[in-house]
Amino acid sequence: MPIFTKNRKARMSYECLKEFEGGLVLSGAEVKATREGQAKLEGSYLRLSGGELFLIDAHIGAYTKMVKREDYQPNRERKILIHKKELLFLQEKTLEKGLTIVPFSLYSLGRRIKISFGLC
Repeated sequence: MPIFTKNRKARMSYECLKEFEGGLVLSGAEVKATREGQAKLEGSYLRLSGGELFLIDAHIGAYTKMVKREDYQPNRERKILIHKKELLFLQEKTLEKGLTIVPFSLYSLGRRIKISFGLC
């Protein structure tokens, strides 16, 4: 389970109440760039929108061997895949004042890219 990137400041800045794991929806070039070490989670956060969870402001640089890079957006929103029960739990808890969802790390589990995040 190699870890590609960590959000080191998140564990020091926030008190984690519960930790979760989810799948990250990426394009093929983004997966390759993440495996190259082009991903950064500093300053990113997760937001619930329309019954789905999204990773905001995470930077995944362009894959070095990718031919066309003009229309690539490194800071685009990326969807997080989690179970429905976890999603409903997060929706309920984020309505409380002072709680947010913060990403901790990106890692691989087999061939898939996973994200570790917590309710803080």
